[in-house]
Amino acid sequence: MSRIGKLPIKVPPNVTVTIKGNDIHVKGPRGELRRTVHKDISVTMDNQIIHVTRPSEGREHRSLHGLTRTLVNNMVEGVTTGFEKELHIIGVGYKVAKQGKAIQINCGYSHPVNIEPAPGIEFDVEAEKGLNKIKVRGIDKELVGQVAADIRYVKPPEPYKGKGIKYAKEVIIRKMGKAGKAGK
Repeated sequence: MSRIGKLPIKVPPNVTVTIKGNDIHVKGPRGELRRTVHKDISVTMDNQIIHVTRPSEGREHRSLHGLTRTLVNNMVEGVTTGFEKELHIIGVGYKVAKQGKAIQINCGYSHPVNIEPAPGIEFDVEAEKGLNKIKVRGIDKELVGQVAADIRYVKPPEPYKGKGIKYAKEVIIRKMGKAGKAGK
């Protein structure tokens, strides 16, 4: 039995879950999400608890069991609390500004980079001493992660000075520069 797949999912009282065959619809205070799960995995709900079961011990069914449980749990968590990713922009002259719902990033290119939010995504911009922060918020964990990855892709951090866009808790492994003429 999958250690993750066998765990029950407790549904809060302010969340409604509708299961019709392989389609799952979760509605809560922050919004609603829909997902179609694999046809072999069954999802049932009784007394505000969701159970995910698999038909056999086959390799594919074992792998889908934990995945499906995690996806459904993320849907329930997303409509109740939501998800957030934080990015830092580091570099001299690098900055970010919010323009309406979109953000504009200046990060060393000859032009500013404009990023529009996907439906269901919000951007928050903060500026501290030499550090600009972007917070990506939403109810769909997969979409929040993808939008944050797209922002990071604009200017990934480089290993020598650490300039660029990085996740808040990302550790940049730094390289040493040239030794110069120290040996002569």
